Amino acid sequence: MTSLLSKSAPIAIAAALALTPMLAPTAALAVPAGGYGDLVEDVAPAVVFIEVTGVAQAGATLPDNMPESLRKRFEQQNPDAAPRGGLGSGFIISQDGQIVTNHHVVNGAQSVRVKMADGRTFDAEVLGSDPATDIALLSINTEVELPFVSFGTSKTMRVGDEVVAVGNPFGLSSTVTSGIISAKSRNINSGPYDDFIQTDASINRGNSGGPLFNNDGEVIGVNTAIISPGGGSVGIGFAVPSDVVRDVVAELAQDGSVTRGWLGVSIRPMSDEVAQVLGFEASKGAVVDLVSKDSPAETAGLKKGDIILSFDGTQIEALRDLTRAVADKDPDDSANMTVLRRGKELTLDVTIGTLAPQKA
Repeated sequence: MTSLLSKSAPIAIAAALALTPMLAPTAALAVPAGGYGDLVEDVAPAVVFIEVTGVAQAGATLPDNMPESLRKRFEQQNPDAAPRGGLGSGFIISQDGQIVTNHHVVNGAQSVRVKMADGRTFDAEVLGSDPATDIALLSINTEVELPFVSFGTSKTMRVGDEVVAVGNPFGLSSTVTSGIISAKSRNINSGPYDDFIQTDASINRGNSGGPLFNNDGEVIGVNTAIISPGGGSVGIGFAVPSDVVRDVVAELAQDGSVTRGWLGVSIRPMSDEVAQVLGFEASKGAVVDLVSKDSPAETAGLKKGDIILSFDGTQIEALRDLTRAVADKDPDDSANMTVLRRGKELTLDVTIGTLAPQKA
């Protein structure tokens, strides 16, 4: 199982990747008048089951002519060297066979197989993958038009709005669960761009990469992670917002990777003590701990100890506000920063650099 945080944590953040069956409690759900039957009939054909064979551990490749009895004995004695399998979900977003899923579902894949709700199966190609947002784009080749779903706008969704998840928990294909949006803009410390939708719709291992729908049948999130003491749903699931996914998928389709802006600083939160001294009601901004040599930040005149209060019009209340604001800029774009230095506010102009691609 892929884990987004250490397995030793008291409450593990577990990627919803299916490997072993287990039972989990179901959350109390609010069902709209008439139920979800019509919606599910419309969207379920575009939700797919993904089966992955992982790459064998480096240095453990076995010769093709090895007798089967010896191969099995070697794999039994060296389980980490054997190809690994996993299951996940995804959804078709175009008639020509583009499929969205999670990066952690296909990371290290030797082969990817996609099975549709009607039983048809296809070999899939990974067009691109973005570890930072845990989004991947696949493609299947077929001469027939495929059912597909469209993205909605996650920004307009409210806490309390009803949602429906469709996926393959524990390998049980075409499973539908419903619930509400429990919270928005959740940071679960899985990466620098955390901005998850939290839902109480049952999300389990194997739901990874599956869609979270609004009542109009539009995808407003990609189910990605759960908080769970035992690996099953306890009513706290997380989805990457569709507004993020849409932009990432567009770049993956074009280049196979995502290009992000780079400033070149290490930052930390403002302490409560410093906030009190400065007269702030609460800590805010990003305190510069280190300025990288020959970085855009150094060229702009940013110094260690500076407190970045705003970036290109975005108020920096928490560190991730700055991280996202910089990442959203294209390389060579210009931006301005409001900086607090020794009690005085300064405005600095910066030309954004290019962030090196993040490795899995």
